[in-house]
Amino acid sequence: MNGRCWKMSDLDAIAQIERECFSDPWSRRMLADSFLSDKFYGVLLEEDGAIVAYGGVRVILDEAEIQLVAVSEMYRRCGRGRKILQDLLEIAAGKGVRRVFLEVRVSNASAQILYLKSGFTGLYCRTRYYPDGEDAIVMMRELA
Repeated sequence: MNGRCWKMSDLDAIAQIERECFSDPWSRRMLADSFLSDKFYGVLLEEDGAIVAYGGVRVILDEAEIQLVAVSEMYRRCGRGRKILQDLLEIAAGKGVRRVFLEVRVSNASAQILYLKSGFTGLYCRTRYYPDGEDAIVMMRELA
């Protein structure tokens, strides 16, 4: 499992995994716009030359937002999501971030468990946050 930062040439593969994993995936354009921002940091995992997981965090001053975490279906429940999340938190800490936020679907129990085990706590619910009307739980973690 090799981790590294995103490259522009990775965007097609990342966009493909987005479509596989989410009912409201980020478009390639949205991914590219984030990638080109000086406030965004993306990491991914490769196995046998294929991208199997990725994530992204946006850092503004002393706060960060985890914007993306995805793992290809056949690679789930083996620690890859945890590794991506750890890498994103390390990047944020290295940039002087004190608080990290994220949103997660109320129906995504496996992601919620990952975030809780990683030190995040639920703050509040955003009603009808997603395009399909599903609520989001806003979570936060303090960094040392």
